[in-house]
Amino acid sequence: MKVTVCIGSSCHLKGSRQVVESLQKLISENRLEDKVLLSGTFCMQNCQAGVCVSVNDTVHSVSPETVEDFFRREILAKA
Repeated sequence: MKVTVCIGSSCHLKGSRQVVESLQKLISENRLEDKVLLSGTFCMQNCQAGVCVSVNDTVHSVSPETVEDFFRREILAKA
């Protein structure tokens, strides 16, 4: 599973660093390192949506406050 977090300036201001750190922690805690490839990219052309995170090319809007629910719903449930 490929998970990509936008780390462009708009998403950075909306908390992409916290989202990345939370996803790294959640992936590790759930021992999914061999199933989830976490990476970053600059600008996903959807700046108004907040921190953009794609899972296998489907883009989601995530915030530091919603990252745990997102992880459970979109990553853990499908890994």
